[in-house]
Amino acid sequence: AALILGAGLSPAVQGSPLLSHTIKFPADPSPARVRVLPPRQSACYRASNSPYEIATMRPTVKIARLRKSTLPIPAYQSEHAAGIDLMADIDAPIEMAPHDRRAVATGIAVEIPVGYEGQVRPRSGRALKEGLALINSPGTIDADYRGEVKVLLVNLGGQPIVIKPGDRIAQLVIAPVIRADLVEVDELEPSTRGPGGFGHTGR
Repeated sequence: AALILGAGLSPAVQGSPLLSHTIKFPADPSPARVRVLPPRQSACYRASNSPYEIATMRPTVKIARLRKSTLPIPAYQSEHAAGIDLMADIDAPIEMAPHDRRAVATGIAVEIPVGYEGQVRPRSGRALKEGLALINSPGTIDADYRGEVKVLLVNLGGQPIVIKPGDRIAQLVIAPVIRADLVEVDELEPSTRGPGGFGHTGR
C-alpha cells in the first residue's frame, strides 16, 4: 500500500511535482521498514483555483521604502535563517523606560503573496540581555496590508533600553497560511476534555 500526499486536493494541486512524495507501507508495518521517497524536484506550483491550497515554497516578497534611508533592505543573515532582520528607521535614539511600549518604524512596506503571512518576532539576543520583547508576539502582517511595518516593542527589563537608528529590533518570518471554512452549528461534537482549560490538567 502507499499513501500519496495530496489526496483529496484539487486536480491542479494533485498534479504538482511536490506531491510526488510517496510513503510506502510494507506488509509488515514495522517503522524500520517504512521508507519515504523524496519528491522528484523541490519546485511546487500554485493551484490555479485557490492560492491557499499549495503555494510555492519560495515566495517572492516585495519590499518598498517609504522614505529615503541609508539602511539596507532587510535580508537573511545566514544561509538557513528563518527570519529577516527588521531595523529601526528612526531619526534619533528612543529611550524606553522599564515597561514602556513603543511602535518603532522600520521605513518599509511589504507585499506578501496571497497564501502567506509575515510573522514579526523578537530577537532572542536582545530579549535575553535587555528584556526587549514584542507586545503582540508574534505580530501578523496580512497579505493585503500595504502600510508601514512597525514593531510594537516593550521593555520587560529593569533598566532603560535605548533604540538607536539602524538597530535590529525584530525579525520577520514568512509563513504559509491555512484558511478554514467556517460553519455555524447548533452544537459541537463532545470530547473527553470538554470545556476544561486554564491549567485544568494541573502543573
